Amino acid sequence: MANSQDAPDNQAWPPLPFPEWSDTCSTLHMWFQIVGKIRMVQTPWTNHAWNVTLYLTARGLTTSPIPYGTRLFGIDFDFIDHELRIDTSDGMRRMIPLRARAVADMYDDVFAQLADLGMRIRINAVPNEVVEAIPFTVDRKHASYDPVFANRYFRALAQADRVFKKFRARFIGKNSPVHLFWGSMDLATTRFSGRTAPAHPGGIPNCPDWVTRDAYSHEVSSCGFWPGNEQMPEAVFYSYAYPEPTGFKSAAVRPSEARYDAGFGEFVLPYEVVRQAQDPDAVLLDFLQSTYEAAADLAKWDRRALEATAEVPRS
Repeated sequence: MANSQDAPDNQAWPPLPFPEWSDTCSTLHMWFQIVGKIRMVQTPWTNHAWNVTLYLTARGLTTSPIPYGTRLFGIDFDFIDHELRIDTSDGMRRMIPLRARAVADMYDDVFAQLADLGMRIRINAVPNEVVEAIPFTVDRKHASYDPVFANRYFRALAQADRVFKKFRARFIGKNSPVHLFWGSMDLATTRFSGRTAPAHPGGIPNCPDWVTRDAYSHEVSSCGFWPGNEQMPEAVFYSYAYPEPTGFKSAAVRPSEARYDAGFGEFVLPYEVVRQAQDPDAVLLDFLQSTYEAAADLAKWDRRALEATAEVPRS
């Protein structure tokens, strides 16, 4: 099996210049959507679409167990051996190599393997949250896979996931898991004040407005990691509030390299700033904490009731 641990830059926080892997990123985005939609149609809807997400593993990303009748199955992306694996609770497994191939071919292969495992599943084969929504069945535009950058992306996700979980542990109110939304391809965790929010205006490309309104039914402070796109061609950490309180965009946040992006309506901190820092964990946690405090204080959250006051002892 191939191993893409590229020795020259095999550090914990690998370089991830978006222009050098944009084609692979776009292809992975579509592959994530295929797999994520399989989880979506097989699981009961959970508030804020928490039933559709993917999660980090020690080797890549997973759907976690999905029901099919009385059976369970899971689909995993392995970015070390570069395989897509489908495992079932009755001991069956199918593997698909991750390599440069069209989205249409990957779609056909995934559903052929599921059928061979005795699972007939149908999804809406059109991507969400992208402007150019090419149906998966005919998408031959996205056909790139660079194993080096796929592995770097996974390693960057792994660091973000690890630090986000430290940050998440500071909050005892309603708090989402750290999970990857395949619609926008961002790893995120969200805190809730407990108060309802005004109806979201929607308008996200190829995403039903009711989904967006469900996602933002309650007041939130949300943060995440995003690999970038053509409009923002760099990987960034982000933080935003909905509804955005007055004064949020001009709030003093840390570190100094963080900025409010009016186009995206959120604070962003370049991944490269964190990667190059002497203490990346501390810099990222400072960004997450200071942007959350800006949102919570300006919106007058009951922080005393919502935040953990002490670390639970380890035993």
